Amino acid sequence: MAEEGYARRLRHLLVAPVLRVVLPLSFLGLVIYVLCSQLPAQQQLLQPPECDVAELQLNHTGLRQDPRLHWQGGPALGRSFLHGPQLDNGQLRVQRDGIYRLHIQVTLTNCSSSVKNIVSRRAVLAVGICSPAARSVSLLRLNFHLSCTVSSQRLTYLAHGDTLCTNLTLPLLPSQNSDETFFGVQWVHH
Repeated sequence: MAEEGYARRLRHLLVAPVLRVVLPLSFLGLVIYVLCSQLPAQQQLLQPPECDVAELQLNHTGLRQDPRLHWQGGPALGRSFLHGPQLDNGQLRVQRDGIYRLHIQVTLTNCSSSVKNIVSRRAVLAVGICSPAARSVSLLRLNFHLSCTVSSQRLTYLAHGDTLCTNLTLPLLPSQNSDETFFGVQWVHH
């Protein structure tokens, strides 16, 4: 019996310190495992989703010979940017299939009340897919009526490589002020 008591005490003396170290370390290991396995999911939530977006300003260099409006974008221009879409000779080309929110506003220059009655009745702004030719289609057609400004937005499906063109009735001139004339797209769904 004395030997059993001695063996029990010896086991207790040897096992107790091990348990005091092993149990907390095991618990700590479990906590670290759980936290690390959740980290990639949390990182994905913190990262912004991939989103093609563009906000463009008018690139006007003088008298218009072509009904197409030409656009420019980039951080050097202030509030203008391109993330995903590209400019091809001043026209916006999308790089990814999906549903896009398209928006545009155009204000005519020198549009006083007397000019407005004569000129703006026949003034039209049109936005469409102009390339590739097989997908050529009108997306928006806006009449100025008796206004100096038109603006609109819509959701539309665009395919990779679609080039958007904006046409304004000649010889009307759009305002170069980026608060009055702008054009953009935002990818919203695939």
